[in-house]
Amino acid sequence: MSPNLLEIPSHAARAAPASRALVDSFARTIDYIRLSVTDRCDFRCVYCMSEHMNFLPKADLLTLEELERLSAAFVARGVRKIRLTGGEPLVRRNVMELFRGLSRLFDRGLQELTLTTNGSQLARYATELADCGVRRVNVSLDTLDPAKFRALTRWGDIAQVLKGVDAAQQAGLKVKLNCVALKGGNEGEFLPLVEWAHGRGMDVSFIEAMPLGEDAAYNIESLLPLDAVAAALAERLTLTPSTHVSGGPARYFDVAETGGRVGFITPLSQHFCDSCNRIRVTCTGTLYTCLGQEDQTDLRSPLRASKDDSALHAALDDAMRRKPRGHDFVAQWAGALAPSARHMSTTGG
Repeated sequence: MSPNLLEIPSHAARAAPASRALVDSFARTIDYIRLSVTDRCDFRCVYCMSEHMNFLPKADLLTLEELERLSAAFVARGVRKIRLTGGEPLVRRNVMELFRGLSRLFDRGLQELTLTTNGSQLARYATELADCGVRRVNVSLDTLDPAKFRALTRWGDIAQVLKGVDAAQQAGLKVKLNCVALKGGNEGEFLPLVEWAHGRGMDVSFIEAMPLGEDAAYNIESLLPLDAVAAALAERLTLTPSTHVSGGPARYFDVAETGGRVGFITPLSQHFCDSCNRIRVTCTGTLYTCLGQEDQTDLRSPLRASKDDSALHAALDDAMRRKPRGHDFVAQWAGALAPSARHMSTTGG
């Protein structure tokens, strides 16, 4: 396999749409929002959270009504895809009320409503999610080995996750697996995971660990560049660049032997900042225009200050002007900058 298999092609900047759309100073249009609904989770994955977390007071979190109002404001500004995240989004109390509310945004221009989940609650909620217009979900699954799964998640039960995957597929949801590649953690697991997933009609995306939170040092030490993962897979599988795009950062390859796809998300080894089309909003209403930068915008205050959204839209405009060209992960990984103190679960995983 060519060592440049994962090389990112250059793309011309997209033309700026109407003035009310969210366009940053580098002419990138923001049409994808990752919205965290909680910092809580029923797992403690080693690359995401510390084992003994101090969670936010519930009063600090946006209410479900505020999350819906904020989402409506984003859709009014041209956002077409909303992904709910956490923590684990399905542990938020009454979260299905939010999904039902967001489903009404399909009539206003929203094209996709989805979520990233650890799968632990999917058996309970899969049918309701489908009824709310969710058509696909991402399930985090780093190994099929029960003992390794428990070690990586600290608290997780793989049987419950696989039950959730079953329920999601039975409800008609398209499932994609996300696997964080960890040197010394799940090496040797990638081919079996791909073959198992493709046998069930699921794609797999591999992700590089990022230097975030108290476990940033672990992530830096465990970084496994995905060109090594691609090379290992290519020893047994034929990977051909795919025409498939998902609206996110993954670059996809078709696998001749299985008929499925694998994706690679490479924030460190080969960043994709030039084509960034997304921002993240935490469960407290803090907007981060870049996962790897500390610049933030408070959206909770304008939400609560007035029922009118003028101040909220002004805050969004200001955030767009300050969105950076790219992240600092490479400098953090190399030790030139201190790793981010924010847990991935706090920012929105």
